Amino acid sequence: MNLNLTKPICFFDLETTGVNITTDRIVEIAILKVHPNGKEESKTWVVNPEMKIPDEVIAIHGISNEDVADKPTFKEIAKDVYNMIKDSDLGGFNSNRFDIPLLAEELLRAEVDFDMKNRVAVDVQTIFHKMEQRTLSAAYKFYCNTELEGAHGAEADTRATYEVLKAQIAKYDEIENDTKFLAEFSSRKQFADFAGFIAFNKKGEECFSFGKHKGKLVTEVLESEPGYFGWLLNADFPLYTKKVLTAIKLRSFNNKLG
Repeated sequence: MNLNLTKPICFFDLETTGVNITTDRIVEIAILKVHPNGKEESKTWVVNPEMKIPDEVIAIHGISNEDVADKPTFKEIAKDVYNMIKDSDLGGFNSNRFDIPLLAEELLRAEVDFDMKNRVAVDVQTIFHKMEQRTLSAAYKFYCNTELEGAHGAEADTRATYEVLKAQIAKYDEIENDTKFLAEFSSRKQFADFAGFIAFNKKGEECFSFGKHKGKLVTEVLESEPGYFGWLLNADFPLYTKKVLTAIKLRSFNNKLG
């Protein structure tokens, strides 16, 4: 079966130096772009993360420091990556909580402006966990009746994610073949930023989801405690979170002027 698409969707997977969105780096990225007419294009990059890959991480994905020594840095491939995904929705396995936030950090560090406006994200892991509660290898075995060869390799995981999603749509009548439905179904609590520091309340207003101001409106906190904004920008928060905070502050300022 084919996905019912109104625009392209890019399934992607990252292999990284670790799991910290702010400080870890990409060592491999694979993208499978699926067009509404069913045409597919794919690209895989091995990346020099400009930092040492820990031995325990190498044991998982098999990419060594020697493998990346002569590869381009992410900044050198950032525009190519962005050009491939710029017109597309995004799909992945645990992508809402890890791959998309980390990709956003890398793009912003490379001075490539990235946000999720006018695109949705389909997290195949969330659909799987809601329906079956297992891992990607088990999902591939369960839905596609095939053993996943090359698990923890970005290219194999990317292809498996795409195949699992198609099988999920075919298997469950309640899952619609529509990317907006899939994005909503595969999302958890709604956040304004990827890392989950700024959440939306029931009215759709941005609130802090951590610390002493947890549950309070961002606009109210920034107005009553101006120094908090400066502290946030200088603290060890993801670049995308800082970008969202700056946009909220500017919007509030423009509303006052208006």
